[in-house]
Amino acid sequence: MSRLKLVGLAGSYNRPSKTFALVDHIAALASARYGFEKRVHDLADVGPSLGHAQRQTDLDANAAEILQDVVSADVLVIGSPTYKGSYPGLFKHFIDLIDPEQLRAKPILISATGGGDRHALMVEHQLRPLFGFFMAHTLPTAIYASDKDFTDYKVNSEALKQRIGFAIDEIAAFFPTQRLAAAE
Repeated sequence: MSRLKLVGLAGSYNRPSKTFALVDHIAALASARYGFEKRVHDLADVGPSLGHAQRQTDLDANAAEILQDVVSADVLVIGSPTYKGSYPGLFKHFIDLIDPEQLRAKPILISATGGGDRHALMVEHQLRPLFGFFMAHTLPTAIYASDKDFTDYKVNSEALKQRIGFAIDEIAAFFPTQRLAAAE
């Protein structure tokens, strides 16, 4: 029996990236807890063909493989940097290449990073409606992290760690038997 797959997508090109660090941190904890196979990508992994693509078939082989990884995941951890109160354009462009049916009913833990707390509602006002359009199941607890929540690109805030724990708990609603198997 193959393991269920959790895929993280950080909508950032920067390396190192707090967004990637957050997505990877969440994905590692969730995968350890539920026994998921974990993969995490960012837009640098997707590469330059993304900017020229008008449809999935326009992506180069590497980018197409990452997009397929995202749409074939059993659960997604999506993270976006906040740029002027929203997600960056190339992150949205990647999501726009996905057919809505490819994310239908998929559980998604949404997260975002930003310089300060004034962008905290970006997850509710931008990411939740975006994935609602795809008829995906965004988990009730969304994660927002600001610069003060990190030290050297590692999550250091106890309040953030607690919120991440709440969100990871919510994954159990979609995979109750997976949680039991991982606990044994």
